[in-house]
Amino acid sequence: MSTRKTLKALAESRRGILVPGAFNALSARVVADLGFEALYVTGAGVTNMWFGLPDQAFMGLTDIADHTTRIRDAVELPLIVDADTGFGNALNTYHAVRTLERAGADCIQLEDQVSPKRCGHFNGKEVISTDEMLGKIKAAVDARRDPDTLILARTDACATQGFEAAVERAQRFGEAGADILFVEAVTKAEEIRALPRRLADRPQLMNMVIGGKTPIFSADELADLGYGIVLYANAALQGAVAGMQKALTVLRDTKRIDEDPALVAPFAERQRLVKKSEWDALEQKYR
Repeated sequence: MSTRKTLKALAESRRGILVPGAFNALSARVVADLGFEALYVTGAGVTNMWFGLPDQAFMGLTDIADHTTRIRDAVELPLIVDADTGFGNALNTYHAVRTLERAGADCIQLEDQVSPKRCGHFNGKEVISTDEMLGKIKAAVDARRDPDTLILARTDACATQGFEAAVERAQRFGEAGADILFVEAVTKAEEIRALPRRLADRPQLMNMVIGGKTPIFSADELADLGYGIVLYANAALQGAVAGMQKALTVLRDTKRIDEDPALVAPFAERQRLVKKSEWDALEQKYR
């Protein structure tokens, strides 16, 4: 089964599969190595880790496409790719879907924020009209070459228009052809519980942002409610930052770091993750 068909089956099973985010090829390798069933190529993570900037539309299509290509080469997992607002209007969205599909995306996420967008858990968001977003979704559906490529439609309308307006938007996104629905930054537990009933026609993604606006539910709880995907877009990023701070603090304060697995990944583990032994075998083969 192709990764696109696999992802569709995973989402439609509505068993709350955990999907961590990856911000580069090595983080994707860690996700795959730990046995997760799919991963998310995170726009916020790429922006934070590659530019050192906040998630406020500094990333472009070329940036996310390049990262998708590298991650696609590194792992065989299904990839959900963050395409922000489609990087412009409906025509730009059409182009973005073509580009990301070629890069190896199995599912492309589009959101209804006004450009320049910002993280869904920041203040000051605005959304475009429902009709404009419907045009983008229709363009995305038409643009895909492979009918198994999935379109994930996100609405940020909870923050500006309220929960009911967000539900209505998501319903219309599904009618326009979106395969998976994503209502971002809901702030109440009862809203999380209500969404799978209110949007039962399509699998749904729930975003668990560590320190964000949405109450944290376990993946088991969300599976019981009927969610298809439970996203932790930047858990790896936040863990990596914490790990770097811890290791470098020890280095600063003690002037050395030994190979302590509680502090740093061992040298051998680092080489295993980048598959050095496989490259050594290839080197021998071609001599």
